[in-house]
Order: sequence, then structure tokens, then C-alpha cells
Amino acid sequence: MSLVREIPIYERPRERLELLGASSLSIAELLAIIIRTGTKDKSSIALSYEILKEFEDLESLSKATLHELCKIKGIEKAKAISIIASLELGKRMASTMRERIKIKDLYDVYDLLSVRLSSSTNEELNVIYLNIKGEIIKVKTLSIGTINKTLVDAKDIIKWAIRYSSNHFIMCHNHPSGNATPSKEDALVTKEVDEQAKMMGIKMLDHVIIGKGCFFSFSHGKLINVEKE
Repeated sequence: MSLVREIPIYERPRERLELLGASSLSIAELLAIIIRTGTKDKSSIALSYEILKEFEDLESLSKATLHELCKIKGIEKAKAISIIASLELGKRMASTMRERIKIKDLYDVYDLLSVRLSSSTNEELNVIYLNIKGEIIKVKTLSIGTINKTLVDAKDIIKWAIRYSSNHFIMCHNHPSGNATPSKEDALVTKEVDEQAKMMGIKMLDHVIIGKGCFFSFSHGKLINVEKE
């Protein structure tokens, strides 16, 4: 097989990734990028095929030890370590995806944040970023204000939505007084964030205000008392 330098530029793994994205590459091509270089006789792609021939599939490869990888001619310790580290990252990401919590209703929002926010002496703005299935991608604290005011930056909220590839989010903040009734400022902020999000094709599902034993939902337009068990 040809060395990488002899392969046309548009067929080289790194160049193909840059032009077409990682999803367009085969497993062998992705491995070639991870191991970076070949030997004087084999390209990095040829070495990748050797690895896949030995371990058959990604599941088997993910269980390979450092010693087993180093037994393949051309795979020295540094390359083997890079492969193991990359596969471990993939495992951990898959584990994180499986463990994502799903927001099914308003009570899930309250249960998620009430313990911390209802006891806070300062207003805190938290944004729950969700995927299309309603699963939590990230809960991010965007500001901690004074006892009666939280600084809300709509652009900042939307910036993080784009960064997390989230098309849906829920704003959530607390009222340290314990009274979750919204102020005029709360209503204005909700409208502003909602309008700016829509302009970017992102949906604000709700703005929830947490008090003590209660919360207010802007999407439902009402105060909800939470019964204590």
C-alpha cells in the first residue's frame, strides 16, 4: 500500500476530515489520524488495517491491552497509548450519553435544582440545555447576582446553546425571599430571551422561578405549590 505522501491530497485522512468532517471517514482512516505516522515501509492507513485485521472490530479493539497492541509490527508504545486513550474517551462519552437525565415535566426541573437554589441567599441564573429528546446536555450556572437581582445576558444564554448543540433550553432562577411570584423585570427578561432565541432557531421551553416549596412557570403562567411528603 502507498505511503500517505503518495496518496492524492483529497484522499488523505486529515485533509478529508478537514473538508468533509469526521463522520465521512472510515474506521481505518480515523485510526490513521490517531497513530499519526507509519513506518518506512507502511503508511499510517496500512498500519490501521493491520490493527483492524488483528482485532476485527472496535469492540475487540477497545479491550486491547498495551502489550497486545505493541505486538503489531509498526505499533510502538506511543501509538498504542494514543489508541487506548482515544478509545477510552469514546467509552466515557458513551457512558455519559446513556446516563443523561430526561426532563419530562416541570416537577423534574424543580427536583433538579430546588435543593440548591431554594436555600441560596443570592439569586442564581441556571440554564438547562436539552437535546431533541428532552435529555439534559448541560446545566450551566450563568450568573450569581445580589440578593434581589440576577444579571441576565440573552446572548450568553444563546451562545452556550449553540456551543452545546442544544435547540431547547429552560431558564431557571431563584427568589431568595422564598416567594416565587415573578417581578415585572422577570417577565421582561423572559420575553427578551425568548425573542432572541427564536431569531436563532432555538426554543426556550420555559422560565422557572424557584421559591421555598413552590415554583412559578412562565410557560404555564401559574404558581405551583409543591406538597411536602
